[in-house]
Amino acid sequence: MSIVDHSMPDTTVPVVDTPLRRFARDFASSRVATAGAVLLVLLILAAIFAPVIAPQNPYDLSQIDIMDSRLAPGEAAMDGETRYLLGTDEQGRDMLSAILYGLRISILVGVSSTVIALAIGLTLGLLAGYFRGRVDAVIMRVADIQLSFPPILVALILLALTGPGVGKIIIALVAVQWAYYARTARSAALVERGREYIEAANGLGLSPIRIVFRHLLPNCLPPLIVIAALQVASAISLEATLSFLGLGLPVTEPSLGLLIANGFDYMMSGKYWISLFPGLMLLLTVVAINLVADQLRDVLNPRLQTQ
Repeated sequence: MSIVDHSMPDTTVPVVDTPLRRFARDFASSRVATAGAVLLVLLILAAIFAPVIAPQNPYDLSQIDIMDSRLAPGEAAMDGETRYLLGTDEQGRDMLSAILYGLRISILVGVSSTVIALAIGLTLGLLAGYFRGRVDAVIMRVADIQLSFPPILVALILLALTGPGVGKIIIALVAVQWAYYARTARSAALVERGREYIEAANGLGLSPIRIVFRHLLPNCLPPLIVIAALQVASAISLEATLSFLGLGLPVTEPSLGLLIANGFDYMMSGKYWISLFPGLMLLLTVVAINLVADQLRDVLNPRLQTQ
């Protein structure tokens, strides 16, 4: 008696282990970094949708009542109905709303300045590393001069000359950051310049610009991505410092640093929440970015992966 196998053939499609899947798997191997990434995503979403989720528009004077100034967290407003979860500041603005809008500006300034500085520093560093000679000498000497000064001093001088404003503080932060990317890109370009694929591209008669941006650039990006992630946190912290000193953003566009400065004079009188909650939000943002950047360093560094 013959036995007929009626089982269905296995039609399962094998999962292809793509570079993106490997990157996601390696990144998720750290629970701390995963928690930091989740926190960072939540903070970015809160900043983007601040006008939707904020209970109040802190810039709309028609929604602000000076009689509600310096209310404690959870205390009811003068109308007896509205309750401020995180209290109000000296101008009667809802602290939760002000923090969400301030987070929006802080992230915008940090990310914008980092992206612009990365583009400038990466371009100059690759050109210096590929062409070497006088081009390398000029670019690196300018970078060395910029790096010889403390970042906050350079930013203070530029803002003292130009005045406060979102665009002006972004320019100041770009002037502070670009040299870090230039030096890193140059070092990576000097290593990659002697590889076989660069020699093959030169042998094919490709233009130097195409070799630099089509072949050299992709292989120099990993270390720069890590530095860029770290510099976002540094840019946000530096902007908060400048705003706290009164040389950052104007009062009409308060960032987290300016919100902290607004409540500094009330710390000794028991009105701790005006500075405490913006400070905690700034701390959470910087910590989340640093956790993600630290894991990116481990994932994108092949030497660390093999240890």
